[in-house]
Amino acid sequence: MTIVAFQGEHGAFSEEAIYQHFGRDDVETLPCRSFEDIFAAVEEGRADFGVLPVENAVAGSINKAYDLLLERDLRVWGEIFLHVRHYLMAAPGVELADIRRVRSHPQALAQCERYLMERGWLAIPWYDTAGSAKDLAEHPEPDMAVIASRLAAEIYGLNVLAENIQDLRWNITRFFVIGHGDAPYTDNAKTSLVFAVPHRPGALYHCLGEFARRGINLTKLESRPRRNRPWHYVFYLDFEGHWQDPVCQEALIGLLARAAFVKLLGSYPAAPQPDWAGNGSDRG
Repeated sequence: MTIVAFQGEHGAFSEEAIYQHFGRDDVETLPCRSFEDIFAAVEEGRADFGVLPVENAVAGSINKAYDLLLERDLRVWGEIFLHVRHYLMAAPGVELADIRRVRSHPQALAQCERYLMERGWLAIPWYDTAGSAKDLAEHPEPDMAVIASRLAAEIYGLNVLAENIQDLRWNITRFFVIGHGDAPYTDNAKTSLVFAVPHRPGALYHCLGEFARRGINLTKLESRPRRNRPWHYVFYLDFEGHWQDPVCQEALIGLLARAAFVKLLGSYPAAPQPDWAGNGSDRG
């Protein structure tokens, strides 16, 4: 049985991502209070892997996740693209016409803002999407609904009143699977790393040129403040290919010669791109 740690209560979107990637038959999920606790669970051997959200197609990168990947020593073993679909649910017996208030995580409320405003419902921020479902199941209220995943409705016995209520169709969250050591080699690989450059003209240009000259496609490049050096930055970069591929090794050797430091986060199987024509809401 593979044990996988995630942040949140049972029924969280991270748990949906786990089941999408690992299946449901041979996996046990371990809820954690924070991102730091995910890393600790894997580092201490209480979990085999962790699943960590790293960016959202609407909201952008999750900075805390990337900071931890830089600071800690776990490696990326895989990626997951989860199409986040928000469901409106209530206690058994409560109808849509009864709803006056809706509770959920602030981000979920923001992603369904137009849907809520059209109905004049009061949005109430809560600590977690799945947590709001759990709390409502334990303490039903006749005019209260929550926004969470379909998995949360199944786990806590709530009735789904409406589905796909998010304002934007392209609500995709990318997750990393993290673990000890390196993932097995795969031909269909993507590599993630973080690097910093010397403080001189053209430094970033020359670092990126190591990939451009070899025809290596970059799929992500983002800067973040360097936490121990004000007004200095690190760059998170993803590229197509495995670090063991000869052409990728050449680019990395060139990068090492030009950068102030380089940390390889991992090479892992590239996940299939989501169905961008999926059946989410189209109110955006």
